[in-house]
Amino acid sequence: MEQINKKLLSWASILEEQARDQAIATSTLPFIHPHVALMPDAHWGMGSTVGSVIPTERVVMPAAVGVDIGCGMAAVRTQLTAADVERIGSLTPLREAIEREVPVSMGQYREVPSTTALPRIPALEEHASKQDVDPDSYAANWRLQLGTLGSGNHFIEVCLDEQDRVWVFLHSGSRGVGNRIAKHHVGIAQKLCALWYVPLPHEDLAYLPQGTDEFWAYLRDLRWAQAFAAANRAEMVDQVVACLGEWAGVAIDAAEIVNCHHNYTEQERHFSRDVWLTRKGAINAEEGRWGLIPGSMGTRSYVVTGKGNKASFHSAPHGAGRNFSRTEARKRFTTAELAEAMQGIEWRAANAEAFVDEIPGAYKDIDQIMVDAADLVRIEHTLRQILNVKGD
Repeated sequence: MEQINKKLLSWASILEEQARDQAIATSTLPFIHPHVALMPDAHWGMGSTVGSVIPTERVVMPAAVGVDIGCGMAAVRTQLTAADVERIGSLTPLREAIEREVPVSMGQYREVPSTTALPRIPALEEHASKQDVDPDSYAANWRLQLGTLGSGNHFIEVCLDEQDRVWVFLHSGSRGVGNRIAKHHVGIAQKLCALWYVPLPHEDLAYLPQGTDEFWAYLRDLRWAQAFAAANRAEMVDQVVACLGEWAGVAIDAAEIVNCHHNYTEQERHFSRDVWLTRKGAINAEEGRWGLIPGSMGTRSYVVTGKGNKASFHSAPHGAGRNFSRTEARKRFTTAELAEAMQGIEWRAANAEAFVDEIPGAYKDIDQIMVDAADLVRIEHTLRQILNVKGD
């Protein structure tokens, strides 16, 4: 761990100058208590540094959470093994079944809610009603977004662990409805700070003061979007597990189950004060808490438990973290290089051009990330992917 200044600690051995400068600017804000923590996967991001943990007193910064509220990971271990996979044969029918069942890519939603989504929708409606949240005003079709993947770095994988047991492993968030909620409140924060002549290092660091109507409106919407994101991942897990069971010809027994956010805000107590803790690309790693740290396409991922590191606010990295922007990755890498990285993995190779910016070389080395995170988490399982589904 490196102390960059009195208000900024870093666990990142690989940190570009732009991300460092961005994090320093955030750490200068007067309501930071007591410091900002950079995770091993930290890199520059819109709003604030991805891979940062930001404790604020009596304010929240909507752009720090970002536009994918509640983005995170879900995983489930099954009773299947590598021997079962080898016996059954080709994974192509399983990938195609998942792609038929789970809508992928930007703007792709369901035509009707799935059977497993039906009990989840009333719970989200009740949450909204009790908290005076109106998700329909942001996206009238939010019910059809439940159980959909999205695009970019969101994915569904089937993996094997160190004991050759089969896992379902996926990454997604609050989809279009969460995006619209976030943009609405980012705009309000920016307008208010401009109205109040608040000096800011960057407009993306605009904030909402606790006690204002705007603060509580954001908190209510934020919490609903976080609940939607968790339900969205749980719904996709159910759909993928059903596809897996049909492919294998057996009912799937779910053993270890993990569902965790890595873009969110919660009120927590740290260093003797109550703060609004924003984990922007970071997971809760309090002592014994299970979490998920994915690599990139073609690399390893990790199931972990937290060590409760106090200085990191009980946090840990959320993945590999980008080394190159999407634009730069497309300039540097080819479809042939992606195909080589994906050897031995079932994936939609016909759409390789759409996935070049997700090549492992566009990300930091996940093994180095885990070395840097050694005092933040314990590795419980190491996963290697055998099937990958992404939206283009």
